[in-house]
Amino acid sequence: MLKIAYNSNYVLPLPPGHRFPMLKYELIPEQLLYEGVISQDNLFSPGRVQEDIILLTHEKDYWERLRDLKLLPQEIRRSGFPLTEQLVTRETIIAQGTIEGCHYAMRNGVAFNVAGGTHHAGSNWCEGFCLLNDQAIAANYLLEKKLASKILIIDLDVHQGNGTAEIFYNTPEVFTLSIHAEKNFPFRKERSDLDIGLENGIGDEAYLSLLDRTLQDLFRDFAPDFVFYLSGVDVLATDKLGHLSLSKEGCKLRDRKVFELCRASDVPVQVSMGGGYSSRIQDIVDAHCNTYRIAADMYF
Repeated sequence: MLKIAYNSNYVLPLPPGHRFPMLKYELIPEQLLYEGVISQDNLFSPGRVQEDIILLTHEKDYWERLRDLKLLPQEIRRSGFPLTEQLVTRETIIAQGTIEGCHYAMRNGVAFNVAGGTHHAGSNWCEGFCLLNDQAIAANYLLEKKLASKILIIDLDVHQGNGTAEIFYNTPEVFTLSIHAEKNFPFRKERSDLDIGLENGIGDEAYLSLLDRTLQDLFRDFAPDFVFYLSGVDVLATDKLGHLSLSKEGCKLRDRKVFELCRASDVPVQVSMGGGYSSRIQDIVDAHCNTYRIAADMYF
């Protein structure tokens, strides 16, 4: 059964300027339920991740100042969110959802988190709406518990996964791939194991050809035993912040390529949703829902 982490805390009551990006966290499961792609049995509601698990990834001083709402004003501005206890709780629940998703993925081949993909959070910083790095926390959890030994993080959000790159810079057990728009946020890039910075305006054909070659090489040469996939839909041509030009169909084919290789290699994959900032919320939700539709069709 396809298992999907969703908790009502994913949607925060925020000032008007922050509300739009939050809507998708409610609308994605609602749409999938409406279509019959999933039922309520597919959804699970995670609790909060334990502090000792957070500290496998994030520095103690940073975590404690975040937990106690003592970040500096400039750090809060960098996060993009007003700092509240509810926000911190949300981040810990997202991280736990990704961890639990790993266990479901190992049983079923694939699992999802409706939120997550908080790849701008580094070991001691928050940035770009990311305070705790859910997939990095989960990857370190798998290594600590000896549940995986060669982890591949496939980050196909339009923005470089700078926090993930920094966290795993000296961790040979984790290979970080980021395919992103080069002339886009974050403007100070970190060094992933493989960064592919794309020129503005790249379309479906060139993107998918590059992705196919890259993934084929990585699955052959690195041979992962677990995959994290960050499936941001801010690669769409309709995205206000993206600068790339993929169609919705191209984005769908991107997801299919990732799942096909994971299935062919018998490697479990946990999927977190990442960004999406198209002007119409329908475009964001439909593109994200395509990722679930494909997985449901291929795996179940």
